[in-house]
Amino acid sequence: MKGKDPVDVIRKALSKTLVFYYPFAGRLREEGPSRILMVDCNDEGVLFIEADADVRLEEFGDALHPPFPCLDELLYDVPGSSEVLNTPIMLIQVTRLKCRGFIFAIRFNHTMSDASGIIQFMSALGGISRGMNEPSISPVWCRELLSARDPPRVTCTHREYEPIPDNKGTIFPLEDIMVHHIFFFGPTEVATIRSLLPPDQQLQQYSNFEIIAAYFWRCRTIALQLDANEEVRIISVVDARSKSVNLLLPKGYYGNALAFPVAITTARKLIENPLAYALSLVKKAKANVTKEYMHSVADLMVIKGRPPFTTAGLFFVSDVTRAGFREVDFGWGKAIYGGPAKGGDGALPGQAVFHLPFTNAKGEKGLVIPVFLPNQVIERLVKELDSLLKSNNNKPSKGDPISGIINSSL
Repeated sequence: MKGKDPVDVIRKALSKTLVFYYPFAGRLREEGPSRILMVDCNDEGVLFIEADADVRLEEFGDALHPPFPCLDELLYDVPGSSEVLNTPIMLIQVTRLKCRGFIFAIRFNHTMSDASGIIQFMSALGGISRGMNEPSISPVWCRELLSARDPPRVTCTHREYEPIPDNKGTIFPLEDIMVHHIFFFGPTEVATIRSLLPPDQQLQQYSNFEIIAAYFWRCRTIALQLDANEEVRIISVVDARSKSVNLLLPKGYYGNALAFPVAITTARKLIENPLAYALSLVKKAKANVTKEYMHSVADLMVIKGRPPFTTAGLFFVSDVTRAGFREVDFGWGKAIYGGPAKGGDGALPGQAVFHLPFTNAKGEKGLVIPVFLPNQVIERLVKELDSLLKSNNNKPSKGDPISGIINSSL
């Protein structure tokens, strides 16, 4: 691809890819009194932005992770394009850099696809950019596979959607001074956390995600200094394509297949009990997601009118360490970074985090958790983590995560 313009290559490939993923070129509508979502396949197209930045990749820092500087310029919010209904379903911006690299940024309507679905689309776009005539995996629509039953019937417990008023908003006042911070968890940190479990549980099949999520939930709750009897909850996103759910979706399905099971307790119980207590809550909540659970959620959406999940006392965790964003190749090789662009300050500021793959300065592979919390909470959280892990690995090896944001040079 030497000498070729990534903007031109990707723009032409996008036009070809949308032939196969034609719903993305339509517009989302609501139909009837039940507000049923449908796609008007009118071929109005997606938004594509060409840009140039007078910066080099190295100016973004030694370690690439959210939050990214000048994001609003790397993914321009075209006025009138960000509503869910009746607007372009997808916005893509390709920005050329001085070093001859480029940044591919995408915003998409999450009602259409989840991370797995959008990775499938991006991989198809990458393949066609490299000269393929069609996607290696044929896209499958088949949204009826997760439609509500007739008649709809809720057969499982879904406390994630219970109507609890969020009187405290995001637990902390948003007028507080909010700051970003990055926490690294590598093999040493995971082993240390696992050692906190009783000997008979250390060899059980707890995933690294479950261990880190439960541990971080507990430390975060301590740092927030909540009332002892305040209810706290954690949602661990589950992809129903997994074998444990057995939903049997066809290969190529690119719609949403996510569940949001919740674990609930009080701040007192979470803090005063050992780590095994939090871990068991997370593990049990994830295990609740079955094929019947997914159909029950679809039925609940119809019966209750698409309620949002409850945000009161919420800590929302999504694992994208194996999503495959970095594997997308437009013809110039794998990406230096691929994943979410925001670090805890997205749709649920201070409440939602991602687990992102990361290799630290020592060459240790692990993950990072970007957080966005009040400054005093961050200080207590760092102290809580360091006091237990007995290491400085949770502190970035290069640059300060709070003040190390570069100014826009665009």
